[in-house]
Amino acid sequence: MAFMRLGSKSEAFHREGQTWLCTTGLVSDVTIEVGDMKFHLHKFPLLSRSGLLERLIEESSNDDGSACVLTLDEIPGGGKTFELITKFCYGVKIELTALNVVALRCAAEYLDMTDSYGERNLVGTTETFLNEVFGNWTDSIKALQTCEEVTDHAEDLNIISRCVDSLASKACADPSLLGKKKNEDETHLWNGISMLQPNGEDWWFDDASLLILPLFKRLITAIKSRGMKPENIAMAVMYYTRKHIPLMNRDDEQATSPSEAEQKTTLEEIVELLPSKKGVNPTKFLLRLLQTAMVLHASQSSREDLETRIGNQLDQAALVDLLIPNMGYSETLYDVECVLRMIEQFVSSTEQAGIVPSPSITEGDLGKDGDDLLTPTTLVATLVDGYLAEVAPDVNLKLTKFEAIAAAIPDYARPLDDGVYHAIDVYLKAHAWITDSEREQICRLMNCQKLSLEASTHAAQNERLPLRVIVQVLFFEQLRLRTSISGWFFVSEDLDNPELLHQSGGNGGLLKPRGENVREKVCELEKECMNMKEELQKLVRSKRSWKNFTRKLNFKKKSECFNPKDQAKPEV
Repeated sequence: MAFMRLGSKSEAFHREGQTWLCTTGLVSDVTIEVGDMKFHLHKFPLLSRSGLLERLIEESSNDDGSACVLTLDEIPGGGKTFELITKFCYGVKIELTALNVVALRCAAEYLDMTDSYGERNLVGTTETFLNEVFGNWTDSIKALQTCEEVTDHAEDLNIISRCVDSLASKACADPSLLGKKKNEDETHLWNGISMLQPNGEDWWFDDASLLILPLFKRLITAIKSRGMKPENIAMAVMYYTRKHIPLMNRDDEQATSPSEAEQKTTLEEIVELLPSKKGVNPTKFLLRLLQTAMVLHASQSSREDLETRIGNQLDQAALVDLLIPNMGYSETLYDVECVLRMIEQFVSSTEQAGIVPSPSITEGDLGKDGDDLLTPTTLVATLVDGYLAEVAPDVNLKLTKFEAIAAAIPDYARPLDDGVYHAIDVYLKAHAWITDSEREQICRLMNCQKLSLEASTHAAQNERLPLRVIVQVLFFEQLRLRTSISGWFFVSEDLDNPELLHQSGGNGGLLKPRGENVREKVCELEKECMNMKEELQKLVRSKRSWKNFTRKLNFKKKSECFNPKDQAKPEV
């Protein structure tokens, strides 16, 4: 820690309450009042060092030689700083430190204590010491913290900007060159987010979090301008948020917490500080910040900013974090309106980025070149289907809102519709009173052709579904059988035609069974298809044959909702 001793004399003052008296034995001829403190001093030591005091004493001197009284309420640093200045003027020993040099430098400027009023005066001395302070990270942090008390004066003297620039350059430097170690905060996880940074790049986070918000903003802005990685900026801002917005903390409790109004202001400012690059800010952190913004009634612009950021990287979100409690006037348990806006933002940003695959893409195309392009949208589709299943039991969730969320995801984003079918099934079970036309309407959200075998089996016996939908499911299952039969016929023809077999090569792909076994398999499939067709016709004629139909097709009657997570993962 940097320090400097000035003066050579021992203590020449003593205090009586709020009054300071000189012990030289000479009668005081000037009294200076600073706030509620009074200093009984002598003119000569003061006017020989301060241009301002020289002018004030001259203007206030009386012809009768009585003591004059001066008021210096506006002196930077107040009575505590003026006490040190008084000692300096009398040649008494004082110690300059990182904690008092800023106030002394500002007060010296205010009092006009330049070298014109004595060699090695306080302006030059404090300026020299400040340069030493700026060479040390810890001292610079302490000095910047003290600028809060004399902000205007420190700003005029460029002390804040010089201090910030010094800190920014050190924060961007290799920590090993500064002898800094990784942040040793014992809590590495916060709200499920890792706070650790590689290579000790987080060593400055804790010190920076000690600054008041305006100074922290100045520091972060300066660090950004020097090219620090956005990831480090995001972590530093998150670390600051952790300390200054207690409502963000799920477990931690602080003895003294700022008011909600102060936390609201801090949150709005922090949103503006977050790096704009997509994926840099953890989505879990952004969602937690958004939820806190709702609790604190933060500005509309801050909430919209967060929704946009989250929407742009919605594929990185976890389902549990999307379950945001409703803070508005809606009767729903969760804020579905907010989630809908974020889904729409994701779809919009994906389309604008030009990474949307052709709407005609099929399941067979997955795993090919388009797989990488589909990954984000497929992840969001799965996330949205899971979200719908979670909010569907809410009896206050309107059908129109459920449909809006489900339809916000493009059809090509769902290779399979098992997830949306599960959500629909949960909604129908929780809203048993909706009309048949509404049941038909909600079922239009899924494509029966894109149901897996497990989902089709469940849907075929699901009495909550409209009859038309069940018939559709069975119809498409029949088509699958026909396709399968056609494939076996093709194999059979190849086996019967040696010339085709020779053209396909010995390693033509499918392992072809003997012709006799193929014909037997085809006959079995044809017989099963005919049985299904007959049962389907009976079902259409009379819904009372439903139980017999499911029994003949070996379906077990279920009242449970279909859950794709309980099934084996379908091949795509």
